[in-house]
Amino acid sequence: MTAVPDDAHDPAGGPRPLRRVARVLLDSPLPQLDRLFDYEIPAELATDAQPGVRVRVPLRSAGRVVDGLLVELGEPDASDRPLSQLEAVVSPVPVLTPGLYALARRAADRAAGSAGDILRLAIPKRMVRAEKAWLAAGPPAHPHVEDEDAAWAAEVLAVYPGLAEALDLGERLALDAPPVPSQLADGTVVGSWAVLLAAAATRVLAAGRSAVIAVPDHRDRAQLEAALLSRIPADAFVRDDAKQSGPARYAAFLRTLADAPCVVIGNRSTVYAPVADLGLVALWDDGDPLLAEPLSPGVHARDAALLRQELHGGALVFAGHTRTTDVERLVAVGWVRDLPAARRLSPRVVLSANREGESRGARVPSSAFAAAREALAEGPVLVQVARPGYSPVLVCAKCRHPARCPHCGGPLHAARQGAVPTCAWCGRAAHAWACPECSSTLLRMASSGSERTADELGRAFPGTRVIIADGDHPVTQIDGRPALVVATRGAEPLAVGGYRAVILLDGDRMLMAEDLRIGESCLRWWSNAAALAAPGAPVHLVGVGGEIARALATWTQAAYARAELADRAPLRMPPTVRVAAVEGPRRAVDAALAELRQAVPELDAEAVLGPLAHDESVRALVRFDYGLGPRVTESLRASVVSQAVKGRRPAKGRTPGAAHTLKVRVDVPDLDL
Repeated sequence: MTAVPDDAHDPAGGPRPLRRVARVLLDSPLPQLDRLFDYEIPAELATDAQPGVRVRVPLRSAGRVVDGLLVELGEPDASDRPLSQLEAVVSPVPVLTPGLYALARRAADRAAGSAGDILRLAIPKRMVRAEKAWLAAGPPAHPHVEDEDAAWAAEVLAVYPGLAEALDLGERLALDAPPVPSQLADGTVVGSWAVLLAAAATRVLAAGRSAVIAVPDHRDRAQLEAALLSRIPADAFVRDDAKQSGPARYAAFLRTLADAPCVVIGNRSTVYAPVADLGLVALWDDGDPLLAEPLSPGVHARDAALLRQELHGGALVFAGHTRTTDVERLVAVGWVRDLPAARRLSPRVVLSANREGESRGARVPSSAFAAAREALAEGPVLVQVARPGYSPVLVCAKCRHPARCPHCGGPLHAARQGAVPTCAWCGRAAHAWACPECSSTLLRMASSGSERTADELGRAFPGTRVIIADGDHPVTQIDGRPALVVATRGAEPLAVGGYRAVILLDGDRMLMAEDLRIGESCLRWWSNAAALAAPGAPVHLVGVGGEIARALATWTQAAYARAELADRAPLRMPPTVRVAAVEGPRRAVDAALAELRQAVPELDAEAVLGPLAHDESVRALVRFDYGLGPRVTESLRASVVSQAVKGRRPAKGRTPGAAHTLKVRVDVPDLDL
């Protein structure tokens, strides 16, 4: 029986009923509402108002009812102030677990954002029919992994000495995946990385724990799914895909709430899946920009996975054909352990150069051309190019000035030889184009896309099958017959038995992009393409030299990442430091920076760059060490809230204040630097 406090009595001497309050996180984008609000629980809702359920509550400041999540139950404070009552319990299903809320709160605080924005990504919209079907079905049974599948997983993991034991102990690991294709029992071709992660998930599930694996896109998810489905029970497999229908995705989310362990695979938001008894969080190819969350507060899947492993335990695995500087920094500080394979595998990379007497402008050197001709006698050949289309870049034939649209200034491109150039931005046709520099009306193709490359190679290899694989022509797998496959970076299809040769073109153009991480990105694109080659097949890198070419040729991507970190440290560029962008009206940005200086006096004079004009506002970049992160983000978040409160809609008759325009983005993507 619950004891009644001495002061909990009414004037007549009888016991006063204890009030339980619901602490609710409102579903609102306003930063000043990113906290828990107390609401009184009416008697008729006392049974259904449990932690984790969706509720509707009145918001007195706005005079309307809003949605929210009941985070916890508690006692009212000592002020005994009157509280608004819960309006309704939307659903009795507790979709917000304590672990998920703790992760969302931690990730939001680290990124100076709102927990509600994180939960909006993690919890799908409610689908009534899917929810009723899930409630009617009852809890799922605990899965059982067959002994032969557990033995298979142990055999695959044995390639990395100590990996199985590290998974059991919940360590943080960095793995270099085997750069060879693999063929499953049913003939499906997948990357060896998919088999490796499937084996890790199978072992964790056999031990009665759950696994969560995040991959960049649907092509990677399909490979991992094919490698995994034949090894674990179907009812223990959960696909979390943003392209699923609403009911299917909500049903998958509800399955992760069950006590029975499961294996969840999906895209960047999958790291938040609230599975029971987490045993493994794994990320494949964390350098892929698709794992960076574009929506506020912009928490990268890698950072969310690190936070989750720290909060919930289990093993953490970063796997890839290359090593990002972010993961290499974690290895350097001892937070993540590098676990090499017992036997190091690497493709046969050839640095193709022009031979004596050969034109320096030759796009395909004779050595690569000869390798392609020889390989076509045995099977398919992959040719990687930088861009899709026919001719993505046009220039003036006389002065080489870039051809621009006279209406919007966008770049002109040609869909085919002799076609009227069109604008890549507005789509208008430039029938009467004239160069603004020299008045010439003649255009010249300055680049070759996938279609033009396929056209040229088709003429060079008559009678050979030519396949284009890019965004407009998606191809996932081809057979082992001879073919020339011209693919853009990231769109390369898998080939049965692997490619007999791989030609990497346009490397010099790729490296010219204005991006801090362009070296990392190019090495990742080339390494992923090289991993599709059959064992012993030549991989020709055309027109590229220096450290990055040597890293690919010697297959020492981790060493390249260490060198990059060493180069960036004196310049204080990420990831050696963290970077936050503060954007808004100059007065608001200056005030935020002044408050930051007071809150974190350790910031030196070179920590802040700017503010400089950016569109219609100003923007400043703040560079800070990882140890100062909590204080920096707390100060910046306070400035955002303060600015938002000033911009609230005023009462009638009062002058409106400044609009809420101060924006903060922590861990800025490199393209925005």
